[in-house]
Amino acid sequence: MKIHIPNSAFLGNIDPFLKSFDPTDTHHLTITANKKWISVHPVVLSMIASLGIRLKPSQIKCEKLTATSKHYLERMGIFKFLGVRSGITINEHEPAGRFIPLTQIKTSKELTDFIDEMTPLLHLKPKHAEPLRYIMSELVRNVLEHSLSRYGAIVSAQYHSKNNTIRVGIADTGVGVWQSMNKSHSPKNDLEAIRLALIPGITGTTKREGGTEFNAGAGLFFIKSIATVNRDFFMLYSGKAMFKLLKRKSASIKLNADPFKDRHSSQKTLPSWEGTIVGIDISLDTTQEFSLLLDLISQTYREAIKERKRARYKKPRFI
Repeated sequence: MKIHIPNSAFLGNIDPFLKSFDPTDTHHLTITANKKWISVHPVVLSMIASLGIRLKPSQIKCEKLTATSKHYLERMGIFKFLGVRSGITINEHEPAGRFIPLTQIKTSKELTDFIDEMTPLLHLKPKHAEPLRYIMSELVRNVLEHSLSRYGAIVSAQYHSKNNTIRVGIADTGVGVWQSMNKSHSPKNDLEAIRLALIPGITGTTKREGGTEFNAGAGLFFIKSIATVNRDFFMLYSGKAMFKLLKRKSASIKLNADPFKDRHSSQKTLPSWEGTIVGIDISLDTTQEFSLLLDLISQTYREAIKERKRARYKKPRFI
């Protein structure tokens, strides 16, 4: 496998980075990087860590970094996570900043502990902490319950003061969205599977509208909707496909049950990722009151399920 860390890779311009990923030769990982500057979304580091965690340090080759911003990678813990030496010296007297270094979560207890420790690390106010806690909890729980990955979820996050935004990246190397949805549905490709996973009330655990008592098929829809309301980016990549929610232009808020009706971009011929990757930005300037936000999303969720049930019952039945 080969992966190159560019000078810039955030959710808005992440497509070239994903296209450059080489998933072949799964027994080795070669990491290269821009020589002058590195500024990337935490999801990039979560991806690299997910690839490397399956290998021994001797199977990982990382070229010597010369970029002036190389300390960011060291602080986020990528080299420690992979078990390789970076040769980068950190001045412990420098301010560490507000970030969550790469963290592996494999159990519900580890998730609970992580959520409790997350807010102090990012110094968040309650208004901003609530949606982030919900997002982290739902995304990691999805990995633990559906990915079947022995390595769990790899999580990282960082606060960017320039635009007052929390950026979050979560990756796993499990079964992926298509295989998960194919248990109860028949998506024709990876992109269709991602679409189904984002539609409220559809879950890979059952064909029943609205899901089950334990899985309502709501988590990813809620998270996408939080990004929609707050005009933030959201990205889901699995198999050869990626769905990316773009920032809405209109001031009016409209939540769509079908993600393809949102302002978005998509890819269906990317290098195949074995598992699932999610990236999301949370702008602290536009974060809506969480209780009101959930009420709006819940209403859309209920209406979407009712509409699909009505459509199903209207279909002609031949006796």
